[in-house]
Amino acid sequence: MSKPLLDPQLAQSTGLVTLIAVKQVDPLRRETSPHSHARGQLLGAIRGLLTVGTDRGQHVVAATQAIWIPPHQTHSVRSHGPFAGWSVYVDKSACATLPAQPCTIRMSALLHAAVDRAVGWSGALLDDAQARVVGVVLDEIRSLPRESFELPMPRDARLLRIAQAIADDPSDNRSLPEWADWAHVPSRTLTRRFSAETGFSFTQWRQRARLLRALELLTRGNAVTTTALDLGYENVSAFIAMFRRHFGVTPGRYMLPAAPG
Repeated sequence: MSKPLLDPQLAQSTGLVTLIAVKQVDPLRRETSPHSHARGQLLGAIRGLLTVGTDRGQHVVAATQAIWIPPHQTHSVRSHGPFAGWSVYVDKSACATLPAQPCTIRMSALLHAAVDRAVGWSGALLDDAQARVVGVVLDEIRSLPRESFELPMPRDARLLRIAQAIADDPSDNRSLPEWADWAHVPSRTLTRRFSAETGFSFTQWRQRARLLRALELLTRGNAVTTTALDLGYENVSAFIAMFRRHFGVTPGRYMLPAAPG
């Protein structure tokens, strides 16, 4: 497991400095086991991709995004390749007006600049200029557009087995009845409970799993055509059309990082 980005005592501290920002570039892949801390955390990648797990599912975070993790929320983190990222830890007292559930937000140049300014601050007392930067960070967390990248997992053990198999290999094109037979669950039960437990139909959930894996593959440098074929699409145009419908842009355009201010 990887070392914490911040001294655990500081991550668990309350009533001291409102905001602590850190940045780290590591030649190694980052992986942390499930944990929590008293401070809220805004986590992002400088480049590459992160997968953040919570008790509700998985969030995939590209360099164009950040994920907000409320205080005391159990989570794990995995980077796809060497880790290059940053994190902002917010005192619990400043989190009351921030999202109460984990959420992915679209990064802005302003937020990039504010985080860069805050990295390396020392001391418990902030001057007026620093306090204004803290206000900018908190305002951006509140107001930036939410981007839903959660892949919720079903609770039913049979459905969870299917979901995990698809998440491991999204290119598997077995039909819903074939998956139902494989997991020994009636097709109607699979259809009904999958929707009830994840909020998505089986088809929508599988498409979502493919989108998230697509982001992983594209971040590794895979060509769009290779990614489409690896995910089970018969042609690249169908993949690009699906990607554009969900994200509003083509795969290549989406992976461009937001420019710092």
